[in-house]
Amino acid sequence: MTILIDQPDFGIEAGFNKADDVEKEGVLNGGFMMPHTNSFGHTFRDYHVESERQQGVENFYRTNHINQTYDFVKRMREEYGNLDKVEMSIWECCELLNDVVDESDPDLDEPQIEHLLQTAEAIRKDYPDEDWLHLTGLIHDLGKVLLHPSFGGLPQWAVVGDTYPVGCAFDKSIVHHKYFEENPDYHNPAYNTKYGVYSEGCGLNNVMMSWGHDDYMYLVAKENNTTLPSAALFIIRYHSFYALHRSGSYKQLMNGEDVENLKWLEVFNKYDLYSKSKVRIDVEKVKPYYLSLIEKYFPAKLRW
Repeated sequence: MTILIDQPDFGIEAGFNKADDVEKEGVLNGGFMMPHTNSFGHTFRDYHVESERQQGVENFYRTNHINQTYDFVKRMREEYGNLDKVEMSIWECCELLNDVVDESDPDLDEPQIEHLLQTAEAIRKDYPDEDWLHLTGLIHDLGKVLLHPSFGGLPQWAVVGDTYPVGCAFDKSIVHHKYFEENPDYHNPAYNTKYGVYSEGCGLNNVMMSWGHDDYMYLVAKENNTTLPSAALFIIRYHSFYALHRSGSYKQLMNGEDVENLKWLEVFNKYDLYSKSKVRIDVEKVKPYYLSLIEKYFPAKLRW
């Protein structure tokens, strides 16, 4: 079961106008300092700057864009939606990510557990009363365990990177869009129009997204009966959907609930993106707090 929550108060206290203003100064609502550059000294999400990771990132997106078809996503959802790979707790899953590095990310080369805690702690600082949002920060990337041998060791292109709808036209705002021309769906008239297999206002919950850690963790949370609010599930499933929350694309598919939940995703995204740094979190110090949240919102053991 999921519960609805009040939408954030976008007035003086936590308004998007305020967030937009302070973003220019490198500070978010409660004092989280946003760095101006990523771990490599470049601006965030710059996919064109020459760097030691750039060529690898572009090669990743070429493979991703060629292979993420409607039929592929359907097969992956059917296989992994059974949640019959592993049984473990949320924290055990966090620890399993210690050796995972996201090859699609131009901003970070640290193990994923570092990013999870950086995101959660940054949100906790600015939104101390929204414990569901703190936990969402911690778990939003747990689906990257798909890279682990216990889950079949999927290739990086089928786990990480920006996500986008399949079954309709690939919007030009998607990073490295040119490589979609090698995707068979790009030339399929059933899938290459504005709406494709969908209809206006159908709701994003009825849209198939490119397969990866976002959609997988959404399925894990939902099918294990989390009591997190719907905004949390929205964040988990669409936090890599940059074509929507950064470029405003695909809004024709959204329904009213999507519009409301997008407000929380836009809040979350600033912390997800800008908290990536070389600053280390004292895991043992914060662990008891997050274990209490896990107990509040999830069963002790989950099917994965």
